[in-house]
Amino acid sequence: MNRLKALFFALCLAVPGAAHAEEAADARTIAAIEAVAYDYVDGQLEGDPERVARSLHPDLAKRAVRQAGEGADEVFPLRRMTRDELVALTRQGVLKTPREQWSRSVKVLDVYGDAAVARVETPWFVDYFHLGRYGDRWLIVNALWYPKSSR
Repeated sequence: MNRLKALFFALCLAVPGAAHAEEAADARTIAAIEAVAYDYVDGQLEGDPERVARSLHPDLAKRAVRQAGEGADEVFPLRRMTRDELVALTRQGVLKTPREQWSRSVKVLDVYGDAAVARVETPWFVDYFHLGRYGDRWLIVNALWYPKSSR
């Protein structure tokens, strides 16, 4: 039995990320992911482009599912947005909302190693995030969103 433990330990050291896979996400990790998600949503609601920008990977892929006939010639249409476009919309105050009207939630759905999935909800939209950990920092890499109603 001790040989098996020693072999497992040696493999964890030899394979990058293997030790992470065995660890459950701790409260600090969950809090860090939630903080990034709140930077994203609260930054938009405040109209604070710097707060939104710091939550996003430079190569963010933000997409919304669209239906055929919604102005796109694609078979499976998507509305696409880059990090720069999202930051610019935030700067314009597109979602700026008085704080007393804020109703938003963040739920971390899964964490595995340096990858995580979270769900953000406001009265206007639901976002599903893929996040990556870069050193001590979590960033939103992908966001798939869907409007709840027209604003």
